[in-house]
Amino acid sequence: MILQETYTLYNGVQIPKLGLGTWLINNEAVVQAVKDAVQIGYRHIDTAQAYQNERGVGEGIKTCGVKREEIFVTTKLAAEIKSFNEAVASIDASLSRLGLEYIDMMIIHSPKPWPKFHGSDPYFDGNRQVWKALEEAYKAGKLRAIGLSNFEKADIDNIVESCSVKPMINQILAHISNTPKELIQYCQDKGILVEAYSPIGHGELVKNPKIAAIAEKYNVSVPQLGIRYDLQLDLLPLPKTSNPERMKANAEVDFVISEEDMEFLKNMEQIEHYGESSKFPVFKKK
Repeated sequence: MILQETYTLYNGVQIPKLGLGTWLINNEAVVQAVKDAVQIGYRHIDTAQAYQNERGVGEGIKTCGVKREEIFVTTKLAAEIKSFNEAVASIDASLSRLGLEYIDMMIIHSPKPWPKFHGSDPYFDGNRQVWKALEEAYKAGKLRAIGLSNFEKADIDNIVESCSVKPMINQILAHISNTPKELIQYCQDKGILVEAYSPIGHGELVKNPKIAAIAEKYNVSVPQLGIRYDLQLDLLPLPKTSNPERMKANAEVDFVISEEDMEFLKNMEQIEHYGESSKFPVFKKK
């Protein structure tokens, strides 16, 4: 069962192959969502400072009935933070809000502040400063692993060329019809695990008849096909839901997509719009 399988990061830390995303789930609702997910068998919860639900995630973890060390918790340093001192304070603030003694993974949410996401300034110096703060927290035992999110090749090189601890993951948008193959290969060649957020394209994949036809062929739903697709690319999918039935279904991916169908799905025409999510920088065209 996928919920019992793990990847091993290059530092030896094991991370469950399927995680629960918590974006757009508020502090109150996320408590029950975490408890439901853990009851179903999830052991990997993904949050962020920007989601404004770290307190609820922490409460869910503390009241879920499973030992803390059995749950892998990821949070993200706000994209707007680009200085060492701000990052140090922000890491401690996340630990306090979560109410945890350590965080399993902390990552830089974006190489650029969200309002400047499509701007020309790469914020190289700021990202190096933030990375240094993450390294220090990692070495102090506050964080078991550290990584990146939404980082392109140049952004990764900027960190790798100056770091004392190499990034362990890069969390990116990766789903059927939008698979950044070169970036994925580049990360994997460097021993960086790629996590895939929005594996169902914010529900937009469900509207595609070609994808629906392939899902039907395997007698699965489009979300299940999307999650399985990412897993077969050796990615770690993070489907987001607060619905226990969907959580359960998202973990029922014990089937194999054929090589022929994988090639078709990899090379599908990219979806142009992400519905209501198109207003967010990562889904918006430049």
